[in-house]
Amino acid sequence: MPAGVSWTSYLKMFPASLLAMCAGAEVVHRYYWPDLTIPEIPPKPGELKTELWGLKERQHEPQNSSLPRTL
Repeated sequence: MPAGVSWTSYLKMFPASLLAMCAGAEVVHRYYWPDLTIPEIPPKPGELKTELWGLKERQHEPQNSSLPRTL
């Protein structure tokens, strides 16, 4: 096999990587939460707005630029 890896290592890593990929896709799908409704009339250019749930709460918090920002 390429890079000197045995078949058993490949057969162990394939389901592990497939599971990690599916779990990551699920996390991203739940975070962005797509709007799956189909409107009867398509929106005009510039009318379609997408937003993140966590972004609204952060925008309403007052920001003081004179204070250092910490994580």
